[in-house]
Amino acid sequence: MSKSEVKKLSRRQLKKQKLQRRTLILTAIVAVLLLISLAAPLLMTHDPYATDPLHMKEAPSALHFFGTDYLGRDVFSRVLLGARTSIFATLLLVVISFIIGSVIGIICGYYGGWVDNILMRITDILLSLPQLVLAIAVAGIMGGGLRNALIAIGVTSWTSYARLARSHAMRIKQLPYIDSVRMTGCSDIHILWKHVFPNLIGSMLVNATLEIGTTMLSIAGLSFLGLGVVPPEAEWGSMVSEGRAYLQLAPWTVFAPALAIMISVMIFNYFGESVCDLANINEV
Repeated sequence: MSKSEVKKLSRRQLKKQKLQRRTLILTAIVAVLLLISLAAPLLMTHDPYATDPLHMKEAPSALHFFGTDYLGRDVFSRVLLGARTSIFATLLLVVISFIIGSVIGIICGYYGGWVDNILMRITDILLSLPQLVLAIAVAGIMGGGLRNALIAIGVTSWTSYARLARSHAMRIKQLPYIDSVRMTGCSDIHILWKHVFPNLIGSMLVNATLEIGTTMLSIAGLSFLGLGVVPPEAEWGSMVSEGRAYLQLAPWTVFAPALAIMISVMIFNYFGESVCDLANINEV
């Protein structure tokens, strides 16, 4: 091995080590964020739904860390409680979209034929429509509420997973060892579960981590428009919507949940990018 090849290999190993450290740090930050969301009832300083006419639109203080809103509710406690709704609703939708999209994509890629044509044409139609606009239309028809908001966003969120799973399934089914497995008499279900799915799960999970931030913004956007979580339920998007009418008098009621959305989306986006970079360097 030449000196240039040795240097190139050492640089690649160094880059891989840096990516591993960055991914580990971001994983720890994500874990802390999830723990804070789970422990929200223990960390809240006030009842997030209790109104107090004597402390309406009160600025941040030692008693109310993030101030109070137009009903005298503690913004800090509502932001903590909203974390459970915003974050775990996002993760639930990502998991459901991942499962549905992966199953559809694997079936289309492995079997092909008329099944592939029909399902992929439906996917193409949904991909051609702006996701948020379609979600607003579906949520407007179904009405408000977190469940309806998740359904509205989930109508199109599975399509990216289906496309990716289909391309991998088409590649994997052409590998020589898949033909060998077929010759042993294994059923299609066995091949799909034991050989196709394990070989594409890594790429699918990487794609899922990249979708978390986008999904969180979509849920917050629907709630902001009044088509998601219904007040007084604590959710970051609905909190921003409630506080915007008092932006000049009590800007903290908007800034606190908006900052929570921004920080959470940034953390999940950086985490997804780091996982993607690490997966790419491992494939080289």
